[in-house]
Amino acid sequence: MERIELPQIFCERMERLLEEEYSAFLSSYEKERYYGLRYNPLKDTAETFVERMPFDLDKVSWAAEGFYYQGSQQPGRHVLHEAGAYYIQEPSAMAVVELLDPRPEERILDLCAAPGGKSTQIAGRMDRRGLLVANEIVPERAKILSQNVERMGIPNCVVCSERPERLSSFFPAFFDRILVDAPCSGEGMFRKEEAARKEWSADHVQMCADRQLGVLEEAAKMLKPGGILVYSTCTFAPEENEGVVSAFVHEHDDFTIEEVPCDSFFSKGRPEWISNAAFGIAHTMRLWPHELKGEGHYIARLRRKGAPVQQTVQESAKGRSKDRKNNKERTDDRKMREAAEEFLLTKLGISSAWMARQSGMLIRFGEWLYLAPEEMISMEGLKVLRPGLCLLADRKNRFEPAHALALSLDREDTDRVRELTKEEAERYLHGESIPCLEERGWTLLTYEGYSLGFGKASGGQMKNHYPKGLRKSR
Repeated sequence: MERIELPQIFCERMERLLEEEYSAFLSSYEKERYYGLRYNPLKDTAETFVERMPFDLDKVSWAAEGFYYQGSQQPGRHVLHEAGAYYIQEPSAMAVVELLDPRPEERILDLCAAPGGKSTQIAGRMDRRGLLVANEIVPERAKILSQNVERMGIPNCVVCSERPERLSSFFPAFFDRILVDAPCSGEGMFRKEEAARKEWSADHVQMCADRQLGVLEEAAKMLKPGGILVYSTCTFAPEENEGVVSAFVHEHDDFTIEEVPCDSFFSKGRPEWISNAAFGIAHTMRLWPHELKGEGHYIARLRRKGAPVQQTVQESAKGRSKDRKNNKERTDDRKMREAAEEFLLTKLGISSAWMARQSGMLIRFGEWLYLAPEEMISMEGLKVLRPGLCLLADRKNRFEPAHALALSLDREDTDRVRELTKEEAERYLHGESIPCLEERGWTLLTYEGYSLGFGKASGGQMKNHYPKGLRKSR
């Protein structure tokens, strides 16, 4: 492998901190990095996933859905990737959501969410129930986040692009769990990303630490009493890790650092590396590339003191009446809902069982109709890219199904299904039509049992409705 040039000041600091461990740490940069993916529990079980996959997979010990794969196999180019069967993610990064421990029916915020690895992992644990808000301040990165939420077939996620201080004004003491996977100096990714090495500087480390503390301040405002806040970085710098967590806990006596069971490959936080370390800082976790099959990470799990406060759906929905009254782009009109339901049942063959499982508010964004999660507050004033599950396009009183709807369906959810061969599936992803005989009208197209998208059968051809922006070039 190509030799990795590390910043000299970084090396001097790590040698001073690690002492006799430094040589082992340094030697990790001479080894090939490890590649990981997570199966999507919204679409499969672990057992059948392994059976279906054409890749050599080995289990990641600290992540229930995680597997290692050989980099030469390139699963990111496979049809099953586009079907949302799995998400490609660095193995160490999978540990963060394990500590968050999300549950169905909860309200969860991923505050710095792009490109979506941890948001999609959280959603898999929520099993389509509850509310997930995934936020990314940078608009272009928020678009990528939204695309990944769609690809993984997640129905209960609202994607926003807001500054933390604005978001906190909308969601005071609202969430059961919050993840702050903070923007950092990226030292843990030096083996993986050349850009992280080139952009690194001591000044950048301090700038990141200051920014991280500000993000945590806003996150704290949005967490319920009794709630869980997980802070993580992909850097080794004590200023950004133990230093930030200690400074935050010293300023917030209603937060404690929790000790939680962890994988045997994880190391403890290092209170001796900072001044004025908070009580419990050794309960935080470090993941080192010379100690495990993955890159560098830091994770701290904090709990806000107090008894959890349960809020009813009706209380969380305050303000929706204002949406309906003042914003013509949003609607829960009975006629519109009935027309949409009629299209889903008769034109798409969606089962009544699937329809019965859906809840929430039907809203309109432009020409698109979405089903917003039931526990979402009024979205008026928020920069929202994806307000829930995109169901249909309403084009001059003519409905068309959304690609997101297809990816959220299992093949059992409709009686209009066509299983494609690999050749047909690849043709579909390139935007080509596929010959057909028996099918008529809208059809859910699947490969290896995973939904790929919709086609519309007419005149012996399955017309392609895979979104043009996603189509693969030859």
